[in-house]
Amino acid sequence: MTELLQLTILIPLYNEDESLPELHDWIVRVVTANQFTYEILFVDDGSSDDSWNVIERLAGVNPNVRGIRFNRNYGKTMALQTGFQAARGQVVITMDADLQDSPDEIPELYRMITQENYDLVSGWKQKRYDPITKTLPTKLFNAVSRWISGVKLHDFNCGLKAYRQKVVKVIAPSLYGDMHRNLPIVANWNGFRRIGEKVVQHRARKYGTTKFGLERFVNGFLDVLVIGFVHRFSKRPMHFFGTFGTLSFFIGSILAIWLIVEKLINISRGIKYRNVTDNPLFFFGLVAIILGVQLFLAGFLGEMLVRQNLNRMSDQIVAEKIGFLEKNSPIQQPVS
Repeated sequence: MTELLQLTILIPLYNEDESLPELHDWIVRVVTANQFTYEILFVDDGSSDDSWNVIERLAGVNPNVRGIRFNRNYGKTMALQTGFQAARGQVVITMDADLQDSPDEIPELYRMITQENYDLVSGWKQKRYDPITKTLPTKLFNAVSRWISGVKLHDFNCGLKAYRQKVVKVIAPSLYGDMHRNLPIVANWNGFRRIGEKVVQHRARKYGTTKFGLERFVNGFLDVLVIGFVHRFSKRPMHFFGTFGTLSFFIGSILAIWLIVEKLINISRGIKYRNVTDNPLFFFGLVAIILGVQLFLAGFLGEMLVRQNLNRMSDQIVAEKIGFLEKNSPIQQPVS
């Protein structure tokens, strides 16, 4: 049986070797002072610097440190997904590795999950130390996310979040792309409605440079739309494609039948009538019929694909592990 701890501190990272020792020591001070049973789980997203060697050294002196290293850079979402699957803590707290998130927030986040019964608590960096090129797009993204999802949070993209263990186990298989920005939305649409928010301290970056870029801002908006579509139709694509396909086929068929019947009636009355193919409505109806058939087939194929295994990559991307029972064994799942 895998040990069930109070806390998993999950830290996805990419080229953050300078900050890791300081972050580790800070976390250890906080959890020790509060007498938590814990693990620190580093997920190295294919770093090209010395990050993995630093994690190995930390694991050598602290048995509560575990690590997963990807064979290349897959992105923060995949790092979180893999970490969620490996997490053993009753409460899973995620934070960035750049020291902009304060480990001093850990006890209160843990209390809000365990005592106030939140499913998820998201940090809100009310006062930020980022350039306006990052803060302004973030505000716009948050406003659109609130409008589309109905989840009333100020800061969807804050890396400092706390989750009940059940939440991360449920949402992990459905994560892909850049969905890490929208985890509260994914959780909400999976039935976890108790989502809270806590104002957290935001610190200026001490080491390295930000990985934020304009393309991430644009991708964030697109991901919100994708999540909305996937939430409603990923398990039942025929409901989307089939509905429009049936409607299009029905309209096209009615037009074609009406034109044919109209011509037959005129012929029976001895009225000279132009060929059906000379009427533009005939071609409109024909296109509608063809489009309807294509949409229906798309829905049918989608239903078949849904029945395939959607989570085939999880262990193939991992190059190395620290702190697991076997170096190349599958990630262990906790017993609930």
